[in-house]
Amino acid sequence: MFYDNDSYLEPFKRELVARYRSAILRREEIAGYGKPLKNALNNHLYYGLHLENGVWAFREWAPNAQAIYVTGDFNGWRRDEAWRMKSLGGGNWELLVPEEALQPGNLYKWIVEWRDANGAICSAERLPAYATRTVQNPETKLFAAEVQEPKSYRWRHRLKRRVEHPLIYEAHIGMSSEEETVANFTWFRKNILPHIAELGYNTLQIMALQEHPYYGSFGYQVSNFFALSSRFGTPAEFKALVDEAHRLGIAVIMDIVHSHAARNEAEGISNLDGSGRLYFHTGKRGDHQAWGTKCFNYGLDETLYFLLSNCKFWMEEYHLDGFRFDGVTSMLYLDHGLGRAFTSYKDYFSENTDIDAITYLTLANMLIHEINPNAITIAEDMSGMPGLAAPVEEGGVGFNFRMSMGIPDHWIKWIKERPDERWDMGEIWYTLTDKRADEQTISYAECHDQALVGDKTIIFRLMDAKMYTSMNCASQDPVVERGIALHKMIRLVTLATSGGGYLTFMGNEFGHPEWIDFPREGNNWSYFYARRQWSLSTNPFLRYKGLMEFDKAMISLFDKSNYLAEPPISIFNDIEKQIMVFRRGDALFLFNFSPVNSYTDYTVNVSGWQKRGARSLQEPAFEIVLDSDWKEFGGFERNSRDLLHRATMNAYGFSLSLYLPARTAFIMAVK
Repeated sequence: MFYDNDSYLEPFKRELVARYRSAILRREEIAGYGKPLKNALNNHLYYGLHLENGVWAFREWAPNAQAIYVTGDFNGWRRDEAWRMKSLGGGNWELLVPEEALQPGNLYKWIVEWRDANGAICSAERLPAYATRTVQNPETKLFAAEVQEPKSYRWRHRLKRRVEHPLIYEAHIGMSSEEETVANFTWFRKNILPHIAELGYNTLQIMALQEHPYYGSFGYQVSNFFALSSRFGTPAEFKALVDEAHRLGIAVIMDIVHSHAARNEAEGISNLDGSGRLYFHTGKRGDHQAWGTKCFNYGLDETLYFLLSNCKFWMEEYHLDGFRFDGVTSMLYLDHGLGRAFTSYKDYFSENTDIDAITYLTLANMLIHEINPNAITIAEDMSGMPGLAAPVEEGGVGFNFRMSMGIPDHWIKWIKERPDERWDMGEIWYTLTDKRADEQTISYAECHDQALVGDKTIIFRLMDAKMYTSMNCASQDPVVERGIALHKMIRLVTLATSGGGYLTFMGNEFGHPEWIDFPREGNNWSYFYARRQWSLSTNPFLRYKGLMEFDKAMISLFDKSNYLAEPPISIFNDIEKQIMVFRRGDALFLFNFSPVNSYTDYTVNVSGWQKRGARSLQEPAFEIVLDSDWKEFGGFERNSRDLLHRATMNAYGFSLSLYLPARTAFIMAVK
């Protein structure tokens, strides 16, 4: 088991075993002993609206309801007895109508009646919990469910490779255009997917796919968990996007939000049957004090079936290759991890831990990998709970990766608080490589979080106002030169020291100059900052093009190589000279972070280094395969790219004598 290799977990073995047993027992309760879990999780095929043998079936689970009516444009939006659901017992409701009673495009809702604490009848419009399509009226801003054409999409492509080391391009469909508008799936498929493929990213992570009433929530306050956000287009258009990504060899994963739900009652599930506890905790525990949202009760059977069926639905309906689970820290702890530093293992094993949530996440990983053994699951957890990204069969929760969430904070700290000459290579190396050996991680210098209004991207921290005046190629502004050099180096060292995968946010590959601010009252509902200025990256007169060319070369090299298959091994960190040298697989990585000092005849020991498959020890020769200083990347090309560097023998073995220009990094491979 994973905890056998960590002596610090010895006092907590009993609890870890109990967590594992809880998940296994829950699995057997749901699936039956020895039976597939995926066969037992089909709530989405029963509830909601389905055409079954020439009959439309409306179904809902609402145990507190006294009555439910179906109302829509097909019956004048009236409370009509002919459209009243029948109680089936157990909180289940159903209405069957002939196929000709509905047409694709019809809009509908529930009218739900219940009794309040005083016995009075209450009534309100609600959307089905399992609605797979909801649309917003542009004038009233109200949402309604929409009847879908009962016709399946013809899939043409499947992902042909297993993505062992995800190189993730994080994207938001709506803000993917340069126009001040909400972009759609077709725009993204035609214009952004080719760009991602050309850069070399092998995984696309899409935000905000689940329907959410407030556009500015970045999709993290979900109202309709089974509905694809209609802002961005139709289900068929999204399927075409996924299909094309698979043709290009790109895996598609989505941000899935199972950590909380929007409080919206008219649009969401927070108070569907008037009880306020349908899928959620009651009282204070049911309200997320920091986010203003509702907290799921993962101990309820109905919540488990709802959320697990949701995972299956997105995988099978849209052929997704996995998920990045949002807000996992909030799920793991009763206090949501708020204000906790997590400096002790005891923080992971206490009465503050939500065992029901851990059981749910374990079941979700079991299910996802049962449906698709090659699926990718990523946990967004800042607490560092041991075992979260360890296999279930090893006693873990089963995620393939966890996000290395502390790394961006450290880059901000180093840039913001320390002059360049005080950057400590030992500290940087330790921070970038401080990961559990039994888990894989996704490293990143910045994601969408660092681009939001009120924060600054790395490029903006490095250059600030100079980005508006000195990014032309004729400029030799020292602030811009520093920013361009460090932007490349920070990305390369973050990727090269990663625990198995890497992520960047859309536009950051070329140092997008401005933040993200969605339309809101405070900015007069402007879309100016809710877009990406792609034209900057192709303008031959601006420095952004060089940054994008570097990102393309870096990502393509890592995608084609096998560097990430082996852990990084430090050769040395020269604190005084600010040089970092390490090995990963057959590649040698060299970084000179000194802002002013270049070093000639710098000796690097390469003893015992030989190309794989070589029969005997011989003088190794190296070639530079990537150099941040190449001219096409906005550098000065101070090292010849064609020079073959041969090691020489000395008293300590083989060594290289190299020229390390200031603020440059390069990768050398055995020739």
